[in-house]
Amino acid sequence: MRRLLPEPAIDGADPYVEYGDAPGLRVGMVMSADGAVTDADGWTDGLGGAADFRVFRTLRALADAILVGAGTVRTGRLGPARLRADLRARRGGPPAPIVVVSRSLDLDWTLSLFTEAETPTVVVTTERARAHVPSGIPVVAAGDDDIDLPEAVGRLHAELGPRLLCEGGPGLTTALLRASLVDELCLNIAPALHGPRTPLLTGLPAEIPLDPASVYLDEGVLFVRYRVARV
Repeated sequence: MRRLLPEPAIDGADPYVEYGDAPGLRVGMVMSADGAVTDADGWTDGLGGAADFRVFRTLRALADAILVGAGTVRTGRLGPARLRADLRARRGGPPAPIVVVSRSLDLDWTLSLFTEAETPTVVVTTERARAHVPSGIPVVAAGDDDIDLPEAVGRLHAELGPRLLCEGGPGLTTALLRASLVDELCLNIAPALHGPRTPLLTGLPAEIPLDPASVYLDEGVLFVRYRVARV
């Protein structure tokens, strides 16, 4: 990985060090140069390649909890968080829990995400729905009929730690941005055009200013860290 910004530019930058100053809540997503966040198979695997996976694993290793939307879980392709031996050693412990944000709880509770996780998967839902979460699965209930995201994020910080990572999808990312809860946006921009597929965001009510904090290049993928202005 080559650091391009801030200067001085260096080769051989260590992602664990470069991304180590994790803010309160960061979003980490990969997209094509034309803004698609899914490949031809409706997933992310075909976008950023090995360089993206290195940063993806690093962001997970640096997080205290990993937030995902229910739509991502319903694909059936999301398993429990795991750590390579080198990242486990640097982290000094087990992987962060996956935190599934779902109001409807239309989820398959037999998925390995819920049955085989080394660190138990957590569910964020409403007070009304919490009784429908199977016993043994940790629950954060915030809001009566709709999820109160500021309350939920505050409780995740208090109960799991200061460093939260959201991996999408677009609906959850947009909701967090609308609620002014995102501190950093980490975009991994793949050197390819994928056409009109799933966009990065589902629509924002107003412009949100971004401040580029650092830029890296690895195997053609641009890694951009933006500080997000609270609006």
